[in-house]
Amino acid sequence: MNQIISELEKEYLKSDLPQLNPGDTVKVFVRIKEGNKERTQAFEGVIIKKRGAGKNINDTITVRRVFQGVGLERVFSVHSPRIESIKVLRRGDVRRAKLYYLRDRAGKATRIKEKIGNK
Repeated sequence: MNQIISELEKEYLKSDLPQLNPGDTVKVFVRIKEGNKERTQAFEGVIIKKRGAGKNINDTITVRRVFQGVGLERVFSVHSPRIESIKVLRRGDVRRAKLYYLRDRAGKATRIKEKIGNK
């Protein structure tokens, strides 16, 4: 049964995704439907959480940004048809898998070192 489900899910997996890691600053382009029109909206922020191993249809990333002094977090299903593309702007050099501590910090304290080397 599980094998049948995984075979069906394979056709919906995206193959053009970049390598996504916690600490990376990304720009996620999302298709938004308003009435009968459709437009693309960008959401830029830091990945604070990644769920899934990359080969599953249920993989998600949580992206956080601060807008007008208020922290916003959005969870994106990576393989969703609503996600047009994901662009990595900076590679973050972090030592943890979940960056929940960024929620308690503000301003310069939220800075993450940039990974230097292979892009």
